[in-house]
Amino acid sequence: MGGGELLTERPPADVNVLFVTSAGGHLAQLVQLAPWWRGTRRAWVTFDLEDARSLLAGERVHHAYHPTTRNIPNLLRNLLLAVRVLRRERPDVIISTGAGVALPFFVLGKLRGCRTVYIEVVDRIETSTMTGRLCHPFTDVFAVQWEEQLPLYANAELVGRLL
Repeated sequence: MGGGELLTERPPADVNVLFVTSAGGHLAQLVQLAPWWRGTRRAWVTFDLEDARSLLAGERVHHAYHPTTRNIPNLLRNLLLAVRVLRRERPDVIISTGAGVALPFFVLGKLRGCRTVYIEVVDRIETSTMTGRLCHPFTDVFAVQWEEQLPLYANAELVGRLL
């Protein structure tokens, strides 16, 4: 799965995808990709919150620690979670829309040889997100949803709005 096929061609059924995302709008954007990811082997990492439980009913889910914004203890807990989940799931590709929970998975995923795809959120048009800036160096494909986001990240690819 190269950058050009992101969201335009369905991945092969044998591709193992790990979605890593905060709950709420971040998760909702990845769920909108269901026609793309349905039929793949997949697992999710998100927070144990009602919206996530509802949207991901029947999916394989690992619960991350929150809050993640500038919370060093939860960053360390999520780093250990990433070690366990990556060992267990052995993903071929990690996909995220953020937020902070993505960083340890992207760093360790790259070290393990996983492809990484970061999709910048739809609601930040004129400025970059902290997670986007932190994950960018560890990202194989950095996708944006608005043309105005292209100058914010080197080598970004425009995929259009997910919501």
